[in-house]
Amino acid sequence: MATYLRMPGVSADADDAVLGEWYVAEGDSVSEGSPLCAVETDKANVDVNSEADVSVFRLLAEAGATVTVGDPIAVLLNEGDDAAAGQKLVDDLGGGAPASAPAEAAAPQAEAVEEAAPAASAAAGGSGTRVFSSPLARRLAAEAGLRVEDIAGTGPNGRVVRADVERVVASAPQPAAAPAPVAAPAPVAAPAPVAPAVRAVPARATEGGYSDTPHTKMRKAIASRLVESKTTAPHFYLKASLVVDDLLALRAQINAAGDVKISVNDLIVAAAAKALAAFPQMNVIWTDEAIRQFADIDVAVAVQTDRGLMTPVVRGADRLALGELSATIKDLATRAADNKLQASELAGGTMTVTNLGMFGIEEFAAIINPPQAAILAVGAATPTPVVEDGEVVVKSVLKVVLSVDHRPVDGVLAAKWLGVFKSFVEAPLRILV
Repeated sequence: MATYLRMPGVSADADDAVLGEWYVAEGDSVSEGSPLCAVETDKANVDVNSEADVSVFRLLAEAGATVTVGDPIAVLLNEGDDAAAGQKLVDDLGGGAPASAPAEAAAPQAEAVEEAAPAASAAAGGSGTRVFSSPLARRLAAEAGLRVEDIAGTGPNGRVVRADVERVVASAPQPAAAPAPVAAPAPVAAPAPVAPAVRAVPARATEGGYSDTPHTKMRKAIASRLVESKTTAPHFYLKASLVVDDLLALRAQINAAGDVKISVNDLIVAAAAKALAAFPQMNVIWTDEAIRQFADIDVAVAVQTDRGLMTPVVRGADRLALGELSATIKDLATRAADNKLQASELAGGTMTVTNLGMFGIEEFAAIINPPQAAILAVGAATPTPVVEDGEVVVKSVLKVVLSVDHRPVDGVLAAKWLGVFKSFVEAPLRILV
């Protein structure tokens, strides 16, 4: 029988998701397991695959639309279904997208209904030719002082959608700022009151101008999580300086011996995982009911992307050979940059490793990624005078700062873990066994 394809709940804490793109068109036949569309949340981009051999009868939501989890986004026909079965499901929705769906998710069927409207319903002031547009596009156009009749539509059947309006707005020359009104002279004894600090700044051009970049779902999520972390997790910080000449020499030897190229960060992540396995009291998170200690060692790695910072998790990091660990980190970083990570790959872990050493940063402190208990901030290895056997010698020294949630981990426990981690880094052959 004909079925709805509904917006999946790809993230446990998300009430809606963005329909990133359709891989299929109406009338396409799709085999079981083949991708139908991509869905974006504030954490990941997930492909939605077909659960059976089907054909696509109707697409109910446009790419780019934000849709409530559980709402229909397409009508699919199973083997033996006819068009009438699919049309019945479309009709059950009132001819298009469900009422709870965003305005941009209007269905092609709604456009067909509009096309059947009498000519008298054409836009006022137009030539009598009906221009179809989504409600959101009409609202955005009105706010920008534009007529949808003057905008070329790229949606189905030439329909004007949000992206069309945004394109025109972005390409339009910015109007000159209106001159500030001249205020009447005020008595010296009664100066103008100072505006309260909470008053919004008018959105007008300044000398040199400015531009606003709207927040993405990911940027909002990052901001929310960082505020949550700093306001709910009492941070404390431990610093350590690590002599890494042997670690750098081991890396050079490994890279010279084979095709696998190991980074300093790979060795740091491996050492952190080994230290968590050797000192499991740090492999914990805080919950409202208990301190939860994990059997598996899952370490997150901070990755910067064009859309913001992401922290994919390396599962069982302590059990991976160094080459496997390096390949896993590279794969996660590549798919993070391409927005191809699954939501499950961003969940879990008790500690994150974040590294700014490649930018020449010698030392920094990072904010814990909740609900994890710690984050290790890694700086650059720099030549530093060190006293060794009573003599001053120059060594490569790398500084780390461990940020710790004081609720599940006390200072002594964190210091002991940092000592174990230091021992792995400064005797790096232990990482390989």
